[in-house]
Amino acid sequence: MKTFSSRLRALAVAIVAIHASPAFAGGEHDFDFAIGKSKTELKRLKGPLSGSNTWLDYVGTTTCRKVWDGRANLVELDVSGPAGRIEGLSLRLYNPEAKQWSLNFANARAGTLVSPTVGEFRNGRGEFYNQDTFNGRAILVRFVISDITKDSVKYEQAFSDDWGRTWEVNWVAIDTRLEE
Repeated sequence: MKTFSSRLRALAVAIVAIHASPAFAGGEHDFDFAIGKSKTELKRLKGPLSGSNTWLDYVGTTTCRKVWDGRANLVELDVSGPAGRIEGLSLRLYNPEAKQWSLNFANARAGTLVSPTVGEFRNGRGEFYNQDTFNGRAILVRFVISDITKDSVKYEQAFSDDWGRTWEVNWVAIDTRLEE
C-alpha cells in the first residue's frame, strides 16, 4: 500500500511531466490579465467532502496589483452574501527558475497564510496543486484558472480525498473587469 507521501510525490511527478512540454513557455507576466479591479461573483460549497450540494453565493470585488514588475501580484478579495462576508488576500509569486507560481492565500478571519498551491499556465489555463488537511484528513487541493479573456476569468478550487482519482469542486469565482 502506497503511503500518502509516495502518492503525493507520484502526483507531483505527473504534474511536472504534463507541464514540461515545449508548448508551455511560462512567464512572469502570466497574471497580467488579472491586474485591475473586477466584479466577483463567487459560490462556495457549504460542506466540502461531506456529500453536500448546497452552494452559498457572494458578490463583491477583487483588486489585483502588480508587485516586482509583474513577477508577483497582490490580490484583495471582498465579497458578501447571505452567509456573510469573505475578505481574502492572495500573494502570487513567480519562480523564474522553475517557471512556476505559488499562490498564497489568507482569509482575514484566520489572519494566516495557508499552504500555497504551486503550478503554472499552459495553453491559456493555470493549474496549481498542494497537499493540505481538511477536517483532520489529508487531502489534495487543485486550483484552476480558466476561460481567460480580456474582460473575464474563472477561478475554481477542488478537493480530493482519494489521491486525485476524483475531485469535488467547492469554490467557483467569475471575475468580470470593471471600468477604470
